[in-house]
Amino acid sequence: MTPDELAARHPRLYHVTEPGAWPSIARHGLLSTNAALVRFEAVPEMVAEIAGYRRPAAVPLTHPEHGTLILNDQLPLRESALATCLDDGLTPADWLRMLNDRVFFWPDESSLERLLGARINRDRPRDVLVFDTLSVAQAHLEQMELCPINSGATIRRPARRGLHTFTPVAALSYTQWQRRRGRRDAVREVTIRHALPHPSAHLIEIRSH
Repeated sequence: MTPDELAARHPRLYHVTEPGAWPSIARHGLLSTNAALVRFEAVPEMVAEIAGYRRPAAVPLTHPEHGTLILNDQLPLRESALATCLDDGLTPADWLRMLNDRVFFWPDESSLERLLGARINRDRPRDVLVFDTLSVAQAHLEQMELCPINSGATIRRPARRGLHTFTPVAALSYTQWQRRRGRRDAVREVTIRHALPHPSAHLIEIRSH
């Protein structure tokens, strides 16, 4: 899929974050959990605690020069439910490590509104960073992936997931991706491996909810 093809279908990408987080994001980049742990020089004990375990609450990272960064909680995810829906011999810890190496974006307004309207988020202030898909894809296509499920949730009947859940955007056209996944599938998430290093170059607006 080319940047133009992705942008034609999903012209905006939406990333949900803590209120007031943008100055830190603009300075350090939009970081995956793993990249944040490296950037904020987390001690080995903290890295081991976070790497393969669900976060039941937000986790602050502090650094004498970089300030504070908040790792989002993973409340919609349950390790017991996750164990029942993993393929390819993956364990819940394996899946959590995969999540921790990615930055996640909602590809449309309807997906974003479902997240913000969920019971656990309804009374929770959030900021939404809105990015230009074409600009992001032109700069980082090789690191971008498509995902047909909410990969960080196991609520109700959790979707199957495995090594091929995240498909590199550049690997297939949209038609090829949909044929491989099944005609009923749609893009539920767009991810970037490791980090979006210069988010200011792609930002359109910041919304407060």
